[in-house]
Amino acid sequence: MSQADLLIEYFKRHPKRDIPHPEIVDWVTEEWKRQTGGVFRDPDRAIRKLHQQGLLIKVKKGIYRYDPEFVENREDLEDFSPKIKKEILERDGYKCALCGKGLKEGAELHIDHIKPKDKGGKATLDNGQTLCSECNILKKRYGTTDFLRKYSHKILKIARKYEDKEVIDFFEDILEVIKKHEKKA
Repeated sequence: MSQADLLIEYFKRHPKRDIPHPEIVDWVTEEWKRQTGGVFRDPDRAIRKLHQQGLLIKVKKGIYRYDPEFVENREDLEDFSPKIKKEILERDGYKCALCGKGLKEGAELHIDHIKPKDKGGKATLDNGQTLCSECNILKKRYGTTDFLRKYSHKILKIARKYEDKEVIDFFEDILEVIKKHEKKA
């Protein structure tokens, strides 16, 4: 049995349950040692890999779920067709929807799922946006909410420097909405 097999075995024993990261890491490291006498070197990476392969759903940071129905339908995870990509780029004016950088500024542009495909987001015009590589990487690293918060603080700092009241008010409102919704979660 591989380390990945052992991990997925635990998740399969607890289908549709949100499992906190420490719980699975503690179990898998102890079970691996019991079965093999060895050390499970990087369970974090193995869990991330299972998520990237579409075998686990990342509910939120540090919490994963195994859903047999999701795994059966993972072929439904859609990539954008060349036609839809072109339509998104044209709609967005060949510029990043977040920072505004475009081809003229030397930005590498990506087509991004607004609602991630591993959370049910479809490859449709409405669920697509143009992001520069920098914004896309930050969004993936921090998640949409964390990225939006960090980006809003960055813009707010610039707006305050230039005393741009309209932009200051706008991004302060955005940060309030983020705060309000985080309290509900």
